[in-house]
Amino acid sequence: MKCPYCGNLEDKVVDSRSSAEGNSIRRRRECLKCERRFTTYERIEETPLMVVKKDGRREVFERKKILSGLVKACEKRPVSMENLEQLVDKIEFMLQKTYEKEVQSKEIGELVIKLLQQLDEVAYVRFASVYRQFKDVAQFMKELKGLLPKEEK
Repeated sequence: MKCPYCGNLEDKVVDSRSSAEGNSIRRRRECLKCERRFTTYERIEETPLMVVKKDGRREVFERKKILSGLVKACEKRPVSMENLEQLVDKIEFMLQKTYEKEVQSKEIGELVIKLLQQLDEVAYVRFASVYRQFKDVAQFMKELKGLLPKEEK
């Protein structure tokens, strides 16, 4: 594995763990040249899942796009990168299990929102405001009121 810091091709595996769903292996590696550590993931190669966009375009599913959106939503929140990686693993696993060849982008967005709400409500509202394209404060407030316990509404 090529070291992302110095480019050396020699490393050693320090730790290996299976994901909760068992569909990937997380490996902590240490470069034998610069001695810095980095993480790699090993996954089963499968037929790519195609995402059907709102305008009908199709593109290959990319987990890094979901992770990028989650990182933005969780900025300055007490959510670790490990939690975000696990969430993306869970989303990817659920999509692969449910959809054989194609999935609507809307289905992915709704799944992300559902799982993110369970992880961090502030990040959920941030993500939902972009994903659902709130047009005004009223839509934003309606979403927030849905989060409040019944006695506070």
